[in-house]
Amino acid sequence: MLELSHEEFESLVADGLDSLHDDMLEQLDNVIFLVEDRPADGSDILGVYEGFSLAERGVYGYGEEPDRIILFRENLLAHCADAEELAAEIRITLVHEIAHFYGITEERIHELGWG
Repeated sequence: MLELSHEEFESLVADGLDSLHDDMLEQLDNVIFLVEDRPADGSDILGVYEGFSLAERGVYGYGEEPDRIILFRENLLAHCADAEELAAEIRITLVHEIAHFYGITEERIHELGWG
């Protein structure tokens, strides 16, 4: 399995976010990006969006918890053969989860080649 420190992995996530087009990021109000080692349920998912998509939400009010996009470090490391593949998979996972924020369905994401 590929090995990277938490700091190195988080740096790749930051690079992945920096590589995305500004139009994709401009509406990401009240969304935080997190890295966790693995999902609590032990599944092999690479990332998850937790929150209400733009299609489902109204206006945020006072005290609203932020939506969360979580990338699962150990699953991503196990999924990739080298650092180059990991960087590409992190970017794909970010695009996939951001698409959920915008209300794009899993089926449509796959039709578009984003996951």
